[in-house]
Amino acid sequence: FTSFSDFTLGTSGSDALPVELKSFTASVNQNAVTLNWKTSTEVNNYGFEVQRSVVSSQKSEFRSQSTIDNRQWEKAGFVAGHGNSNSIKNYFFKDENISSGKYLYRLKQLDNDGAFKYSDEVEVEIKTPVKFALEQNYPNPFNPSTAIGYQLSADSHVLLKVYNILGQEVRTLVNEDKKAGTYTFNFDAIGLSSGLYLYKITAGKFSETRKMVVLK
Repeated sequence: FTSFSDFTLGTSGSDALPVELKSFTASVNQNAVTLNWKTSTEVNNYGFEVQRSVVSSQKSEFRSQSTIDNRQWEKAGFVAGHGNSNSIKNYFFKDENISSGKYLYRLKQLDNDGAFKYSDEVEVEIKTPVKFALEQNYPNPFNPSTAIGYQLSADSHVLLKVYNILGQEVRTLVNEDKKAGTYTFNFDAIGLSSGLYLYKITAGKFSETRKMVVLK
Protein backbone atom coordinates (compact mmCIF):
# COMPACT_ATOMS: atom_id res chain seq x y z
CA PHE A 1 0.00 0.00 0.00
CA THR A 2 1.52 3.33 -1.08
CA SER A 3 0.26 6.87 -0.86
CA PHE A 4 1.02 10.56 -0.93
CA SER A 5 -1.15 13.52 -0.01
CA ASP A 6 -1.68 17.27 0.15
CA PHE A 7 -0.17 18.87 -2.91
CA THR A 8 -1.40 20.96 -5.81
CA LEU A 9 -1.88 20.03 -9.46
CA GLY A 10 -2.54 22.41 -12.32
CA THR A 11 -1.85 26.06 -12.90
CA SER A 12 -3.19 28.51 -10.35
CA GLY A 13 -4.11 32.11 -11.12
CA SER A 14 -5.49 35.14 -9.36
CA ASP A 15 -9.02 34.31 -10.48
CA ALA A 16 -8.92 30.50 -10.25
CA LEU A 17 -8.25 27.77 -7.74
CA PRO A 18 -5.81 24.99 -8.71
CA VAL A 19 -6.69 21.33 -8.83
CA GLU A 20 -5.82 20.33 -5.27
CA LEU A 21 -5.07 16.63 -4.89
CA LYS A 22 -5.49 15.68 -1.26
CA SER A 23 -4.49 12.01 -1.52
CA PHE A 24 -3.32 9.42 -4.02
CA THR A 25 -3.05 5.77 -2.91
CA ALA A 26 -2.30 2.43 -4.53
CA SER A 27 -3.19 -1.06 -3.32
CA VAL A 28 -2.57 -4.52 -4.80
CA ASN A 29 -4.87 -7.55 -4.91
CA GLN A 30 -3.19 -10.48 -6.69
CA ASN A 31 -2.37 -9.06 -10.15
CA ALA A 32 -4.62 -6.00 -10.00
CA VAL A 33 -3.65 -2.50 -8.85
CA THR A 34 -6.35 -0.16 -7.54
CA LEU A 35 -5.60 3.57 -7.47
CA ASN A 36 -7.67 5.96 -5.38
CA TRP A 37 -7.31 9.72 -5.28
CA LYS A 38 -9.21 12.66 -3.89
CA THR A 39 -9.40 16.34 -4.87
CA SER A 40 -10.59 19.16 -2.63
CA THR A 41 -10.96 21.80 -5.38
CA GLU A 42 -11.01 21.71 -9.17
CA VAL A 43 -10.96 24.42 -11.82
CA ASN A 44 -11.10 23.67 -15.56
CA ASN A 45 -10.25 20.02 -14.86
CA TYR A 46 -10.70 17.86 -17.97
CA GLY A 47 -9.49 14.72 -16.24
CA PHE A 48 -6.65 12.42 -15.25
CA GLU A 49 -4.56 10.24 -17.51
CA VAL A 50 -3.28 7.31 -15.44
CA GLN A 51 0.31 6.44 -16.37
CA ARG A 52 2.33 3.33 -15.50
CA SER A 53 6.06 2.61 -15.64
CA VAL A 54 8.10 -0.51 -14.92
CA VAL A 55 10.65 -0.10 -12.12
CA SER A 56 14.14 -1.39 -12.87
CA SER A 57 15.90 -3.85 -10.57
CA GLN A 58 17.76 -0.93 -9.00
CA LYS A 59 16.39 -0.11 -5.56
CA SER A 60 13.90 2.73 -5.76
CA GLU A 61 15.46 4.73 -2.90
CA PHE A 62 18.66 5.07 -4.92
CA ARG A 63 17.09 6.22 -8.19
CA SER A 64 18.70 9.41 -9.46
CA GLN A 65 16.60 12.27 -10.83
CA SER A 66 17.88 11.57 -14.34
CA THR A 67 16.73 7.95 -14.04
CA ILE A 68 13.23 9.11 -13.13
CA ASP A 69 13.13 11.70 -15.92
CA ASN A 70 14.16 9.10 -18.52
CA ARG A 71 11.68 6.49 -17.33
CA GLN A 72 9.35 5.04 -19.95
CA TRP A 73 5.72 5.78 -19.14
CA GLU A 74 2.64 4.30 -20.82
CA LYS A 75 -1.00 5.24 -20.60
CA ALA A 76 -2.95 2.77 -18.46
CA GLY A 77 -6.29 4.59 -18.67
CA PHE A 78 -8.21 7.84 -18.28
CA VAL A 79 -10.68 9.11 -15.69
CA ALA A 80 -12.79 12.20 -16.46
CA GLY A 81 -12.63 15.15 -14.07
CA HIS A 82 -15.47 17.25 -12.65
CA GLY A 83 -14.50 20.50 -14.38
CA ASN A 84 -15.07 23.09 -11.66
CA SER A 85 -15.68 22.08 -8.06
CA ASN A 86 -15.00 23.34 -4.55
CA SER A 87 -16.09 20.13 -2.80
CA ILE A 88 -14.34 16.81 -2.18
CA LYS A 89 -14.33 14.52 -5.24
CA ASN A 90 -13.25 10.87 -5.10
CA TYR A 91 -11.75 8.94 -8.01
CA PHE A 92 -10.55 5.39 -8.60
CA PHE A 93 -8.96 3.35 -11.36
CA LYS A 94 -8.29 -0.41 -11.51
CA ASP A 95 -5.37 -1.75 -13.55
CA GLU A 96 -5.89 -5.49 -14.06
CA ASN A 97 -3.89 -8.50 -15.29
CA ILE A 98 -0.51 -6.93 -14.49
CA SER A 99 2.57 -9.15 -14.73
CA SER A 100 4.78 -9.69 -11.69
CA GLY A 101 7.23 -6.89 -10.92
CA LYS A 102 7.48 -3.40 -9.48
CA TYR A 103 5.63 -0.48 -11.04
CA LEU A 104 5.27 3.25 -10.63
CA TYR A 105 1.99 5.05 -11.18
CA ARG A 106 1.33 8.76 -11.61
CA LEU A 107 -1.51 11.03 -12.70
CA LYS A 108 -1.31 13.42 -15.61
CA GLN A 109 -3.93 16.06 -14.78
CA LEU A 110 -5.27 17.74 -17.92
CA ASP A 111 -7.03 21.11 -18.10
CA ASN A 112 -9.74 21.78 -20.68
CA ASP A 113 -7.34 24.16 -22.46
CA GLY A 114 -4.69 21.44 -22.89
CA ALA A 115 -2.36 22.42 -20.02
CA PHE A 116 -1.22 19.55 -17.82
CA LYS A 117 0.70 18.70 -14.66
CA TYR A 118 2.02 15.45 -13.19
CA SER A 119 1.37 14.14 -9.72
CA ASP A 120 3.97 12.52 -7.52
CA GLU A 121 4.51 8.80 -8.06
CA VAL A 122 3.38 5.78 -6.04
CA GLU A 123 5.14 2.43 -6.24
CA VAL A 124 3.59 -1.04 -6.04
CA GLU A 125 4.84 -4.59 -6.37
CA ILE A 126 3.04 -7.53 -7.97
CA LYS A 127 4.60 -10.60 -6.38
CA THR A 128 5.41 -13.72 -8.39
CA PRO A 129 3.23 -16.73 -7.44
CA VAL A 130 5.13 -19.55 -5.72
CA LYS A 131 3.44 -22.27 -7.78
CA PHE A 132 1.39 -23.00 -10.89
CA ALA A 133 -2.34 -23.26 -10.25
CA LEU A 134 -5.71 -23.30 -11.97
CA GLU A 135 -8.52 -21.85 -9.86
CA GLN A 136 -12.15 -22.93 -9.75
CA ASN A 137 -14.20 -20.62 -11.95
CA TYR A 138 -16.55 -18.16 -10.26
CA PRO A 139 -19.49 -18.02 -10.30
CA ASN A 140 -20.27 -21.67 -10.88
CA PRO A 141 -22.85 -22.60 -12.15
CA PHE A 142 -23.03 -19.51 -14.36
CA ASN A 143 -24.94 -17.80 -17.15
CA PRO A 144 -23.60 -16.42 -19.37
CA SER A 145 -20.14 -15.50 -18.07
CA THR A 146 -17.65 -16.60 -15.43
CA ALA A 147 -14.09 -15.78 -14.36
CA ILE A 148 -11.29 -18.35 -14.65
CA GLY A 149 -8.17 -17.57 -12.65
CA TYR A 150 -4.73 -19.11 -12.99
CA GLN A 151 -1.23 -18.57 -11.62
CA LEU A 152 2.17 -18.96 -13.28
CA SER A 153 5.30 -19.21 -11.17
CA ALA A 154 7.50 -18.85 -14.29
CA ASP A 155 7.17 -17.40 -17.80
CA SER A 156 5.27 -19.97 -19.86
CA HIS A 157 3.34 -20.64 -23.03
CA VAL A 158 -0.24 -20.99 -21.84
CA LEU A 159 -3.01 -23.04 -23.43
CA LEU A 160 -6.43 -22.69 -21.81
CA LYS A 161 -9.24 -24.61 -23.49
CA VAL A 162 -12.84 -25.59 -22.84
CA TYR A 163 -14.19 -29.07 -23.65
CA ASN A 164 -17.63 -30.63 -23.56
CA ILE A 165 -18.34 -33.75 -21.51
CA LEU A 166 -17.39 -35.92 -24.52
CA GLY A 167 -13.91 -34.41 -24.54
CA GLN A 168 -14.50 -32.35 -27.69
CA GLU A 169 -12.86 -28.93 -27.75
CA VAL A 170 -15.42 -26.11 -27.88
CA ARG A 171 -13.32 -23.00 -27.16
CA THR A 172 -9.68 -21.92 -27.02
CA LEU A 173 -9.46 -19.14 -24.45
CA VAL A 174 -5.71 -18.54 -24.23
CA ASN A 175 -2.90 -19.59 -26.56
CA GLU A 176 0.07 -17.30 -25.98
CA ASP A 177 3.25 -16.67 -24.02
CA LYS A 178 2.63 -15.19 -20.57
CA LYS A 179 4.90 -13.68 -17.94
CA ALA A 180 4.93 -15.18 -14.46
CA GLY A 181 1.98 -13.81 -12.52
CA THR A 182 -1.71 -14.16 -11.67
CA TYR A 183 -4.31 -13.90 -14.41
CA THR A 184 -8.08 -13.89 -14.84
CA PHE A 185 -9.92 -14.77 -18.03
CA ASN A 186 -13.58 -13.78 -18.35
CA PHE A 187 -15.27 -16.60 -20.23
CA ASP A 188 -18.54 -15.90 -22.05
CA ALA A 189 -20.56 -19.05 -22.74
CA ILE A 190 -22.97 -17.44 -25.21
CA GLY A 191 -23.69 -20.04 -27.89
CA LEU A 192 -23.10 -23.00 -25.58
CA SER A 193 -25.97 -25.11 -24.29
CA SER A 194 -26.57 -25.85 -20.64
CA GLY A 195 -24.49 -28.64 -19.18
CA LEU A 196 -21.20 -29.74 -17.68
CA TYR A 197 -17.96 -28.58 -19.30
CA LEU A 198 -14.28 -29.06 -18.60
CA TYR A 199 -11.58 -26.41 -18.79
CA LYS A 200 -7.91 -27.33 -18.98
CA ILE A 201 -4.71 -25.36 -18.68
CA THR A 202 -1.29 -26.41 -19.96
CA ALA A 203 1.71 -24.25 -19.04
CA GLY A 204 5.12 -25.81 -19.54
CA LYS A 205 5.04 -29.11 -17.64
CA PHE A 206 2.01 -28.05 -15.61
CA SER A 207 -1.43 -29.27 -16.57
CA GLU A 208 -4.74 -29.25 -14.69
CA THR A 209 -8.42 -29.71 -15.49
CA ARG A 210 -11.51 -28.47 -13.66
CA LYS A 211 -15.27 -28.73 -14.15
CA MET A 212 -17.81 -25.95 -14.64
CA VAL A 213 -21.55 -25.85 -15.28
CA VAL A 214 -23.42 -23.65 -17.73
CA LEU A 215 -26.96 -23.20 -16.43
CA LYS A 216 -29.47 -21.42 -18.69
